[in-house]
Amino acid sequence: MNFFEVIEQLLAESGFAALTWQNGVMILVSFVLFYLAIVKKFEPLLLLPISFGMFLVNLPLTGLMEDGGVIYLMSYGVKSNLFPCLVFMGVGAMTDFSPLIANPISLLLGAAAQLGIYIAFIIAIQLGFLPQEAAAIGIIGGADGPTSIYVANNLAPHLMAPIAVAAYSYMALIPLIQPPIMRALTTKKERSVKMTNLRKVSKVEKVVFPIAVVLFCSLLLPSVAPLLGMLMLGNLFRESGVVQRLSDTAQNAMINIITIMLGVSVGAKADGVTFLDVKTLGIIALGLTAFCFSTVGGVLLGKLLYYVTGGKINPLIGSAGVSAVPMAARVSQTEGAKENPTNFLLMHAMGPNVAGVIGSAVAAGFFLMVFKG
Repeated sequence: MNFFEVIEQLLAESGFAALTWQNGVMILVSFVLFYLAIVKKFEPLLLLPISFGMFLVNLPLTGLMEDGGVIYLMSYGVKSNLFPCLVFMGVGAMTDFSPLIANPISLLLGAAAQLGIYIAFIIAIQLGFLPQEAAAIGIIGGADGPTSIYVANNLAPHLMAPIAVAAYSYMALIPLIQPPIMRALTTKKERSVKMTNLRKVSKVEKVVFPIAVVLFCSLLLPSVAPLLGMLMLGNLFRESGVVQRLSDTAQNAMINIITIMLGVSVGAKADGVTFLDVKTLGIIALGLTAFCFSTVGGVLLGKLLYYVTGGKINPLIGSAGVSAVPMAARVSQTEGAKENPTNFLLMHAMGPNVAGVIGSAVAAGFFLMVFKG
């Protein structure tokens, strides 16, 4: 075998020979996501591992997603619902529910911001998806990646890949998606409203709250217990003050490790050969529709409360009712500060934001109760 034959064989057996146009498209998409994560800093903790997983899985012949491959092994945590539940524990340990406890009306805003879930569900049914599939697609509107994965695994596991990619991608792209909707639905006067300081919440309230939420919601919808239970366990670690080591682990080491593995696994679901088809792209579009309508629902209820309270509530905080914590709350703060630099909406927006986490979990529990065989 001469030199040229060796080179010919090398090229024939290389990834270049097996590269499809679908792989090429998804690699380019991953480059765009790299840019948004690294240069624009759009939630890089989520977007960077997702985009790299997408990049890796579209490199032919690597075997990463074959039986025994490193990402294949990681994906067991997604398929088993272990990662979503552990992420919820970490989120709970990082979350301060005081803004919600101090202003219970935030629950209404969090509920209103689940509108997109049901709009997307209805549209998906009309487009011919099965009820289980439509429910799994609709949950994307809650802007909650772990919940989307959990519902998809239980109701439509064959659609988990596009649902997971859509949910996490839209969560990361909140700073791009939400502001135009918020500005279109509100006036400058409404966006400029300064809200009064929230009352101080006692430690007893903070400790009782997670226990009470799990007790009520799990008795009402038992299927919500895995997600909501882990969320509130993490929060109880934080608020009890007696397990600081567990709280620190859940907030830092554990959730960081799980975020890496979950992000790479989710990104690796975007294999160009199977991802770029009409049905998958339709799911991505429905996810965006759900997300937009959820933002609309929160802002419109915020406008209603603005008028009911005589201008005491800034409608922008309604958009934070989607459960992407704390990204959506930051967007509310940013948009409010643009109209009034002295406006500080972050803590007020955190109320609907954490209420949205509970709201999307409850919506998931409802769908699981109705559609899980």
